[in-house]
Amino acid sequence: IGIQRSLAAVERIFEIMDIKPEREGKKRIEIKGGRIIFDRVSFSYNGKEQVLKNVSLEVKPGEVVAIVGRSGVGKTTLVSLIPKFYLPDKGRILIDGKNISDVNLKSLRKNIGICSQDTFLFSDTIKENIKFGNPNVNVEKIKEAAKLAYADLFIKNLPSGYETKVGERGVNLSGGERQRIAIARAIIKSPKILILDEATSQIDAQSERLIQKALQHLLKNRTTIIIAHRLSTIRNADKILVLDKGE
Repeated sequence: IGIQRSLAAVERIFEIMDIKPEREGKKRIEIKGGRIIFDRVSFSYNGKEQVLKNVSLEVKPGEVVAIVGRSGVGKTTLVSLIPKFYLPDKGRILIDGKNISDVNLKSLRKNIGICSQDTFLFSDTIKENIKFGNPNVNVEKIKEAAKLAYADLFIKNLPSGYETKVGERGVNLSGGERQRIAIARAIIKSPKILILDEATSQIDAQSERLIQKALQHLLKNRTTIIIAHRLSTIRNADKILVLDKGE
C-alpha cells in the first residue's frame, strides 16, 4: 500500500509539472534589441488588492534603467512579469514588439538573466553552478566569466578551487561570494535582457565594490533593469523610474 501511495504521489507531481501556465504562448522569440514596453499594465495577487496599477514605461535596447521606491510598492512584482513568472491582469508587455503573452516560456527565458537578492545556488561545485548559465561552455570560459565577476581569486583560494562544493543554497560561501558566482553565471549565459533585483543588498562594502566592477562587464550592450536601495548601484543608470503605490 505504501508503494502504491508513493507511486500515486509521484504521478501527481508529474501531472502538476506538466500543467502549462495560463495563456502559455506558442510563438518563439529571439530577442535581438531588447526593447521592453509596459502598456497600461495592472496586476494583483489572487485577484485581491492591486499591486501594479496602469503602469506604462519603456526601456530602450541597451538601456540601463533603475526602478526605485519604498519597500512593498511593487518593484519586484513589476520585474517578475518580464520572464512571465506572473501574467498581468490588464495591459500588455511587449519585448521587441511582441506581446509576451503569445510567447512560449522556454524561448523567452533563454534570453533573460536574473540576479536577485536571494541568490540561488544548488548543492554542487562552483564550476557546475557557473556552468548552469550555459551547460555547453568549457572550463576556460567558466574561468574567464569568474575573472570578469571578480570571483576567480577567492575561488582559487578555496581548498578544491572550482571543484569546491558550495553546500545547500551556497551555505559554504559568503553573501558577496554567492552574488559574484551568480554574476559569473549571468555572464556565461550572456542574456539580451538582464534583471538585477537588489543584487547588492546585505553585503559588506568591499564585496559591493567588487560586484560593482563585475556589473560593468555584465551590463555592456544589454537591456538592464536594476532594483536597488544603494545609490552606488544605480548611479550609472541611463534613467531612474520612481514607483509609488504601484504606479
